[in-house]
Amino acid sequence: MKDKILGHKGSKMFRPTFPSPQRSERTKKYSLPRGREVEKLASHFNLHSSLKRTYRPNVLTSYRLKKCAFTLAEVLITLGIIGVVAAMTMPVLIQNHRNSVVEARLKKFYSTINQAIIMAENDYGDKKIWYQEVAGADIDDEGNPVPGSSEAEKWFNKYFAPYLKIIKTEILSDGSFMAYFADGSALRIWKTSTHDWYFYPVNPKKCIERHGLSIQRGAGGKCVFLFNFEPNSELEVWKYHYNKGLEPYKYAWDGDIKKLYTGTTYSCDGANPHYCTAIIQMNGWKIPKDYPQKISY
Repeated sequence: MKDKILGHKGSKMFRPTFPSPQRSERTKKYSLPRGREVEKLASHFNLHSSLKRTYRPNVLTSYRLKKCAFTLAEVLITLGIIGVVAAMTMPVLIQNHRNSVVEARLKKFYSTINQAIIMAENDYGDKKIWYQEVAGADIDDEGNPVPGSSEAEKWFNKYFAPYLKIIKTEILSDGSFMAYFADGSALRIWKTSTHDWYFYPVNPKKCIERHGLSIQRGAGGKCVFLFNFEPNSELEVWKYHYNKGLEPYKYAWDGDIKKLYTGTTYSCDGANPHYCTAIIQMNGWKIPKDYPQKISY
């Protein structure tokens, strides 16, 4: 009896076997499947989770876009600020551009015309020999220039035109001679003398239409700039032009820089602003900040 209870049968030990308990219906329902069923179940869950992952960022992105959008009031305020800034800066930018165009063309003209004088000297000798003080065209009774009567035109065409890129020449209503260059600038010789030369950097027609042919009407130093060619005269008033080529107007200047700006008959801020060209030349062909005139063309 004792051996039966302890599980001994004779001298050998044995382990009693008991019937395995029956699984309940509930346990069977939630028991894990095996083999292929496990794989299908895993793939099902993976697909489900991946769908969730790809969907959530779209929701967040849409939310962020809605949150970051600008209202109409904000857009209008921004545009208003941009408009105010543009209104303040554009005039300055436009004026700076005008200044730079005039500076470049003044410098180019000064170099080109004096190279032409040097080439003319190579062909005709010293400029003192062939320089002439001649006038422009005669004016008939009806107020029109007489064709072929301009001695200044004939003189210019002989000693200057062959060395310059001229696209057109013209006799103006007062008898003065005008030569037009390829870059849009033009040169006019005064109607009564070949020592006064007027250079128009941009839009010569517009400058003349607005201010007339006289430099005293407010055009000087703005859209037209005065030069002198007087290589022969040894008078004191021509000392800055004697034995030189075409130079910015310095007739009767005493050498005082301040008088180029103000205080004399030809100062840049006066009624006859002939010295304006000299101011720009002495500043390295750059318009200084204290320049008395406002460039316009």
